[in-house]
Amino acid sequence: QVQVVESGGGLVQAGGSLRLSCTTSGLTFGDYTMGWFRQAPGKEREGISCISRSGRDTYLSDSVKGRFTISRDNTKNTLYLQMNSLKPEDTAMYYCAAQQYGDCSGSEMIPDYMFHFWGQGTQVTVSS
Repeated sequence: QVQVVESGGGLVQAGGSLRLSCTTSGLTFGDYTMGWFRQAPGKEREGISCISRSGRDTYLSDSVKGRFTISRDNTKNTLYLQMNSLKPEDTAMYYCAAQQYGDCSGSEMIPDYMFHFWGQGTQVTVSS
């Protein structure tokens, strides 16, 4: 049974930092492209970052570029999202997702419908 579990969310002041982690089990982590999505109350889910299976290629949406960094450790079956210079508009539930049939090229975000394993999410709240 595949499990995807996010952690590291919390309450932080604007300008602060958080590091999200996503651990997986039941799948061969290195065979999966990974992504981070977020959804704020009343808004559609937004794909903010993906990383290729090897970790060599990454994509960051314009809304987080220059502030967030995605990385992975295939030896630990873990995906990370380092979030710096957080803003109140970053407040959302953050989700980790895995998909096997395409790789992250770095030039665009993989659509959410292509991801077939999802975590339950971790809440990030940024106060002003």
